[in-house]
Amino acid sequence: MATEKKPTTIKKYANRRLYDTGTSTYVTLEDLAGMVKRGEDFVVCDAKTGDDITRPVLAQIIFEQEGKEGQSLLPIAFLRQLIRFYGDSMQMLVPSYLEFSIDKLTKEQQRFRDQFTSALGVGGAPFAEPTRAAFQSLEEQARKNMAVFRQALTMFNPFGVPTEGMMTTAPSLDEQEGAGGARKEGGDVADLKRQLDELNKRIDNLSKG
Repeated sequence: MATEKKPTTIKKYANRRLYDTGTSTYVTLEDLAGMVKRGEDFVVCDAKTGDDITRPVLAQIIFEQEGKEGQSLLPIAFLRQLIRFYGDSMQMLVPSYLEFSIDKLTKEQQRFRDQFTSALGVGGAPFAEPTRAAFQSLEEQARKNMAVFRQALTMFNPFGVPTEGMMTTAPSLDEQEGAGGARKEGGDVADLKRQLDELNKRIDNLSKG
């Protein structure tokens, strides 16, 4: 039975040098970027403390790639909105949505590649019909992503309380707790509904943005 290959451990020293324990060589951030592109999994650990610092190192790779002329992927509007989400009530939702969306894009990337290749090959006309069709396909995929993610969000609704744009059924408060506790439970559920409604509206704004 084949065993799953463990991620390569990269040690980062105080002098900022990175050491690949798999090849017993020092590597650069550019080398790590190449490993990511080749699908090679790795974790980065602080050589002194042993702490996992993979996330900040990957973020540093993105920072360097964004600094290269003609290589940037992240629009300024996206970066500004991402910064606004830090410390916001939506922060817990953003990582899951971004991971969900990039996973969908990865699975559909060949289809998008084919559409863009076809679009860019039409006489150099940037707004030719194939180009519009390619962007419409991306927009449609984004809408589908949001719809599926919204559906998944309903799993976080323990009371089955309907929120704006979500079709769920809610049992009566009498059935849940009895008439004696209806007032208190009604307030709790109303507060939860308000929070979910607000969250749902924020998702709508996110999709429009």
